[in-house]
Parts: sequence; C-alpha cells; structure tokens
Amino acid sequence: MTAMTILFLEDDDAIAGAVCDFLAGRGCRVARYTTLAAARQALAGALPDLALLDRNLPDGDGADLCRALRARCPRMPVLLLTVRGDTPDVLEGFGCGADDYVTKPFELEVLYSRLQALWRRSRPETGPLLRCGPITLDEARQAVSCRGQAVALGALEYQLLLLLLRNQGRTLTRRQLLDELWDRNGRFVNDNTLTVTMKRLREKLGQPGCLKTVRSFGYRMEEDAP
Repeated sequence: MTAMTILFLEDDDAIAGAVCDFLAGRGCRVARYTTLAAARQALAGALPDLALLDRNLPDGDGADLCRALRARCPRMPVLLLTVRGDTPDVLEGFGCGADDYVTKPFELEVLYSRLQALWRRSRPETGPLLRCGPITLDEARQAVSCRGQAVALGALEYQLLLLLLRNQGRTLTRRQLLDELWDRNGRFVNDNTLTVTMKRLREKLGQPGCLKTVRSFGYRMEEDAP
C-alpha cells in the first residue's frame, strides 16, 4: 500500500517530534511546518494526501488554512488539533471545513487511527453512477451534482452521501452510520459530528426531499413519491 503523505502544521516542538516519529514508524511521510506562511508556500507544490493542522500558531489560526484547503482541494481530508473539546470549538472546526478533530493531549494511536480512517475514505473508488431525486454521484470521479450543478463536498460529507445512496430505500441508524464513517468498532466517536455533517450536506444539496430523517432513529435516502 502507498504510504500516506501528511502536511503537519504544529509549532510545538515536543508535540511535533513525538507525532512525526510515531507516524514515520508506521510508514507515513510527514512534512512538518511551524507557521501558516510556510505551510501555504509548501502547498503551492505537490499536494499531500492529508492535512493535520494545529489551531493556535505564531502567525494565525490553522482554521484559516483549513478553509483555503477546502476551497482548493474538496476531497483532501483535514484533521484539526485543538486544546478545547467543547461544542462551540468543535462546531467552529467543522464550520471551517475540517473532517475530524483531536483534542490535546491525545494518544498517538488514536491520532493515527483517525488519520488512517480519513485516508481510507478519501481514496478513489471505481463504481457506477448513483442517483436519487436531483442528486447524482459518480463514484469513479468522486463527483457529486445536484439539479445538474456540481457540488463540492468535504470528505465526510461525501462518504455520508455515498453510504446513503448505496443503501437507497433502507433506513440506516445513527449507530450504523457512526460505525461506518468513523472507526470500524465505533470508538472515539462524537455523535454531534454526524449531526453537523448531515446539516452541512443538506445545505450544500439545497435541502433535497429525497434525504429523509427518520425521527429518533436515523436517515434514509429514497425517491419522493410522484
């Protein structure tokens, strides 16, 4: 398997050293930067597979780079490092386009597990066109359109839509979605992440009627009745 390439933005030498050593020991290629300016300059060249971004930096907020990456590279997974795990901080992180977050201090194994999960979900797959209502998803190109217009989705938003379309006509519980979208055994999951991701997906698709909520249970993708 090809090694993950990771852009790592972190100004704390102790944290960065531990993370870089750990990830290198698992075959990852990590390019570490200490400022937003240096990371932006690096991104002018070849793009990494993933971005791991600290929030608090000498020259600004890593969330700003997250926004720029999301506009340029909708499919690139972005994981934010934050010192706070309260709801407003988490929502702010997802609001800037992050796919996941890890709260400091963190276990290196947990960080690696989350990076692997994001990378696995972002890798290209071959497959058919999936359609429901005004939505079309091309698995081979990882492209989504709604009412004939291209829609740029984040990695988690894309995977959530893909999962629902592959199970069209079937209600998927929140637990099933969390287990599939995050860690295979359901660990390290914040239920709020699913709510926020679904909200953003609906907004980007223009609130399609075919994407339904089954109250107190889960979600379902099905054609609207004529």
